[in-house]
Amino acid sequence: MRLTLYTDYSLRVLLYLGIKGEDRLSTIQEIADTYHISKNHLMKVTYDLGQLGLIETIRGRGGGIRLNKKPEEINIGQVVRHTEEDFHIVECFDSNSNMCKISPACRLKFALKEALTAYLEVLDGYTLADFLLSKDEMYKLLGIE
Repeated sequence: MRLTLYTDYSLRVLLYLGIKGEDRLSTIQEIADTYHISKNHLMKVTYDLGQLGLIETIRGRGGGIRLNKKPEEINIGQVVRHTEEDFHIVECFDSNSNMCKISPACRLKFALKEALTAYLEVLDGYTLADFLLSKDEMYKLLGIE
């Protein structure tokens, strides 16, 4: 399974904010510069993370973004479910566009569905806090001041 860049960036933003700490504000530009990714992409990501209630956005001079929940309250499986457009990893998962001739008799789709379910169940077992255990090392690697 491959995650979209959108989900990747969403997880990176949450990690960055978790590393930075609950009380410190960050800017989209700061995060974009740190990861060497597009500020424009991050603007949509942060807007959506704000709509989900995962981050708080503070406008105006001296504003920025920060986590709106404690890291242990942010479930990674739920973040992935909210940030991925769909989980149609093969054509037959989408009944509206399934043109596969063998779909009615194919058993592969059941194994792939089982694998997808297991994948999401594993992610459900983690929170953002689980990935902040090496916070000090990540802090240095990201060059956060």
